[in-house]
Amino acid sequence: MDRPLFLEEIDEEGVAHIALTRPDKHNAFNAELIAELTSALQGLDDDPRVRCLALTSEGQSFSAGADLAWMKSMADASEEDNLHDARALAGLAETLDAFSKPTVALVQGAAIGGGMGLVACCDIAVAAQSAFFALSEVRLGLIPAVIQPYVVSAIGHRATRYYTLTGERFEAAVALRLGLVHKVVPDDDLQAAGRKIVDSVLKGGPYAQGEAKSQLRALRGYMGTPEAREDAAHRIARLRVGDEGQEGIAAFLEKRKPWWQAD
Repeated sequence: MDRPLFLEEIDEEGVAHIALTRPDKHNAFNAELIAELTSALQGLDDDPRVRCLALTSEGQSFSAGADLAWMKSMADASEEDNLHDARALAGLAETLDAFSKPTVALVQGAAIGGGMGLVACCDIAVAAQSAFFALSEVRLGLIPAVIQPYVVSAIGHRATRYYTLTGERFEAAVALRLGLVHKVVPDDDLQAAGRKIVDSVLKGGPYAQGEAKSQLRALRGYMGTPEAREDAAHRIARLRVGDEGQEGIAAFLEKRKPWWQAD
């Protein structure tokens, strides 16, 4: 029997726990994970027992972005298939960002691409000192189209410009300075620090917290609209099947430099 892609439970205090469980794949995304995680989040959001969501992962990495096998399959797919796939990822990001109850991400190791997007979509994030982050898509001839609006909301346009265009990794201390995470703690203290924040969240009124989240989303304006999500999906689908995206993904999978990188 295959191991589940993530574990899901609701504790006696109404805290919904989702833990990504693909440590051998660094909790990378594929189409199945995106679909099942979106469905699970929708179910938990509708569950009256849930007061708060804690998002964690097993293994060395929080999430290293796209699964290699999935990346290869989408590189070989049509633009229409890529558009469908991109819409699904956009739906996951929107579902997490729009979750009506407080959300807390606990981050260790790599949070790259879509993994960094999950962090940006959560209300509160705590990082272990070992954590590192990156928007590395441009090094593959792609862009972080689906998650970029949420990253902008988390760290601002100026920092997003830098990290989107360079693809550089940055450490937890920089993520703290930028506002992507709210606390950085020793690796062994991550779960305890997360529990302390969840306890603080549970002291708030559930209705008031929902209203606060609703207002905060309204203040962001265009980002959360269907038009913004559709624009993002079209951009990434177009790039995946274009010459540069095809070269970037092929070079990554073949462990060589793409044509635009000098020797």
